Amino acid sequence: MTTSSHPPQHPLPSVLDLAPVVPVVVLDAVEDAVPLARALVAGGLPAIEVTLRTDAALDAITRIAAEVPEAVIGAGTLLTPEQVRAAVDAGARFLVSPGWTDRLLDAMRAPGVPFLPGVSTTSEVVALLERGVTEMKFFPAEAAGGVPYLKSLAAPLPRARFCPTGGIGAASAPDYLTLPNVGCVGGTWMLPSNALAAKDWSRVERLARAAAQLRVSA
Repeated sequence: MTTSSHPPQHPLPSVLDLAPVVPVVVLDAVEDAVPLARALVAGGLPAIEVTLRTDAALDAITRIAAEVPEAVIGAGTLLTPEQVRAAVDAGARFLVSPGWTDRLLDAMRAPGVPFLPGVSTTSEVVALLERGVTEMKFFPAEAAGGVPYLKSLAAPLPRARFCPTGGIGAASAPDYLTLPNVGCVGGTWMLPSNALAAKDWSRVERLARAAAQLRVSA
């Protein structure tokens, strides 16, 4: 993995409040990282989750952290404490996991950056609340019950706030964003595969701008 020094960054108060949508990025080519991040930031989506599903992911995080300071770069699909440490060393400013264990949770808490452990059941939410964690990823959102499920959690678990991710698109995102316990959603619809293959960053920017304009209905 490429190493580099990272400029000092101010602590993030909450990932959930940076933008209505967090792009979930899978990068196969490191050279695409910077232009893609610049397109997303220009479109109004500064919080970017790069998933650790490819060999290029950690180098991509390093490149974005060093060359796109306006981006708030995060690491997703974290499954082990070792991945957590590598992501933070690469420059990740927030951490996201699809689920959690006590060992993984301790590792995500240790660096002092914001983190969103994944949940899909009420019991998992309650267990995190017991541990002082109030911000979570709800995954896989659509398969796990979607808007109706999250709506049903708002009254009994008012302290829990979520970033739903998984199966959400431009049409369904506004429904999630109307919920009082949803701060943002994660998605990939602003990153169509044909646009990435063609390196059509202007199209990515246009789609990101549309996503950034999603607002909670009155």
